[in-house]
Amino acid sequence: MRQSTSNILMVRPASFQFNHETAQSNEFQNNIEGYTKEEILRTAQSEFDTMVTELSVEKINVMVVEDTLKPEKPDAIFPNNWISMNQDGTITIFPMKNLNRQLEKRDDIVKLIQAKYNVTKILDLSEYEKRDEALEGTGSIVFDHLNRIAYACLSPRTDLNLFNNYCTQIGYEPVSFHAYDNNNSLIYHTNVVMCIGSGYVLIGLDTVKDPAEREILKAKFKATNLEIIYLTNEQLLKNFAGNMLQLENMDNELFLVMSRRAFNALSDSQKIQIEKYAALLPVSIDLIETIGGGSARCMIAEIFLEKK
Repeated sequence: MRQSTSNILMVRPASFQFNHETAQSNEFQNNIEGYTKEEILRTAQSEFDTMVTELSVEKINVMVVEDTLKPEKPDAIFPNNWISMNQDGTITIFPMKNLNRQLEKRDDIVKLIQAKYNVTKILDLSEYEKRDEALEGTGSIVFDHLNRIAYACLSPRTDLNLFNNYCTQIGYEPVSFHAYDNNNSLIYHTNVVMCIGSGYVLIGLDTVKDPAEREILKAKFKATNLEIIYLTNEQLLKNFAGNMLQLENMDNELFLVMSRRAFNALSDSQKIQIEKYAALLPVSIDLIETIGGGSARCMIAEIFLEKK
């Protein structure tokens, strides 16, 4: 098992905008005034293209797929919520909470991946959308692949029974908890609360208000030899410091990808802690994370499949 991959999928936006449907459960979204739709899209595309270049320069293999103009999909830039490509050869299609995000699922993307990688199985969980049950991919689930543990903070986008059942199917131990923002609302996705790398975990434990749940998490991290790098609520809720992803490049060097805002929010001591394990790789995506309510990790769908 590998914790990281050098192959990733990213979707270049064609209609990126503030998503009014998802804003009901995502307190991280902000509707910026004074910009036309065209200006927002143009800026988001520029930030996206720059991020792809910065990842590629570090020898990370980025498969870029263009979003389709119709139907409009304001959050298509965040593909990790609907698809995962696992180390056992399985592609999983996940059930999404909101109707305009369910439209992001594209058979042509699945076929493109099948043409380039060895796929042994497609597990489509979309039927759960009819029951209004959601499990939004690696937004809902943060994986410790090395120890086969899956972490999930429960919310309207992460159903407990569906999470547990999925973990049973893939052979991972489920660990669920609740995380809250400053308004005492459930945080919408686990990957804005925590990030797991090789030997370390970044997490905002202050968002986990139940003492028993906090202790369970700390005990799991200790048992699996993960150094805890504690994030403050300011770093997590205002600066997306939990929404990071460890990748490796073609030379097997490890990088922790994060937004420039998250990088600037980290203390010097936190950066030193991280750099024991991976190089820091900040990318400038300020408009995307402000309007979209997701940051660098949300923009990346990892491809753990073997190349043909």
